[in-house]
Amino acid sequence: MSLNRRKIGIIGAGHVGSHAGYALISQGLVEEIVYIDVDQKKAEAQALDLYDSSTYLTKHVNVYAGNYGDIKDADILIIAAGPLPDMAAGQTDRQQTLGATVAILKDIIPQIKASGFNGIIVNISNPADVVTHYLQEKLGWDPQRIFSTSTTLDSARLRRAISEATGYDQKSIVAYALGEHGESQMVPWSTVSVAGKSLLKLMKDQSERFGNLDLEGIAAKGKVAGWIILGGKGSTEFGIGASIAQVVQALYGDEDRILPVSTLLDGQYGQKDVYASVPCRLNNKGIAEVIELDLTEEELKKFAASCETMTANYKKALSL
Repeated sequence: MSLNRRKIGIIGAGHVGSHAGYALISQGLVEEIVYIDVDQKKAEAQALDLYDSSTYLTKHVNVYAGNYGDIKDADILIIAAGPLPDMAAGQTDRQQTLGATVAILKDIIPQIKASGFNGIIVNISNPADVVTHYLQEKLGWDPQRIFSTSTTLDSARLRRAISEATGYDQKSIVAYALGEHGESQMVPWSTVSVAGKSLLKLMKDQSERFGNLDLEGIAAKGKVAGWIILGGKGSTEFGIGASIAQVVQALYGDEDRILPVSTLLDGQYGQKDVYASVPCRLNNKGIAEVIELDLTEEELKKFAASCETMTANYKKALSL
C-alpha cells in the first residue's frame, strides 16, 4: 500500500515565499516542501529554519532546498519570485515591478516546462494578475490549474476596514475586492453583507448608527493597507502567508470553497481573455467554477476599467 505525501514546491525563498511555507507548515497542510531560489544559500537557510520549526508544530514536515527536478511529483507549485516595490525609489504601483518580474520568469518558465511538473500553479508574484496571465500563456497551462491569490488578501484587508468602521467582527462580514490586486481594484458594495444582511440595507435601516459610513474611504483603507505595511517594515508576509494557506487548504481538502482569486475570464462579467480576481469555487481540480455576482451597472463599469488596465499591462508584458 502506498500513502501519498502532500508535496508543494515554492519558487522564491524571500519574505513572501518563506512565510507562505511557514503558514503551510504551522497549519499542518503539507508533509513536504521544496524551495527553489537563485540564491541557493538563502534557500537552504530558509528551509533549515522552517524544518526546525516543525519540531514544535503539528506534524513532521520535510523542508529542503532543491532544484526544478524536485518538483516533478509535487501537487502544487507556488511562485513567489520577483522584487518587492521599492517605495524609496518612488514605486507606488505593483505594475512598476512588471519588467523585473518578467525578466525572472523568462528564466523560470523553461525550467518548469522541463521539470515534468503537471500540478496546480498558484502565483503570488506581482503584478499578480498580469504575471499569472503571462505564465499561463507561456507555459500553455490549463487555465483551470493556474491562478493567483490576487485579491484574497485585499478582501481580508477590506473586511478588516469594514469591521473597524462598523464594530462587527471581520469573520461575520462577506466582502470582496475584485479586479486587480493593485490600484484599479474595486469593491462591489451591493454584494457586501454582515451576517447575511446587506450592508447597504443596514445603513438604511440603522441610519443613525451606520448611515454616515464612508464607503469610498473604507475601500481606500483596504487598498492602501499593503503599502502601509510595506512602508513600515519593508515587506508584507503574514497576511499573504495565511491567504495562500487558505487556498491550499481548499485545494487539498477538495472543499468547493469560494475565495476571490484571479482566473482567466471567458465571458463572465462581460470580460474575456483577461485574468481578474473574482469569487471562484476551489477544489482539487483547481478553479472549478467562476461565481458571477449580480453587480450593478456602475460596478460593472468599474470592474471593466480594472480589466482594461490589466489587459494593457499584459500586452506590455508580452512585448518585454
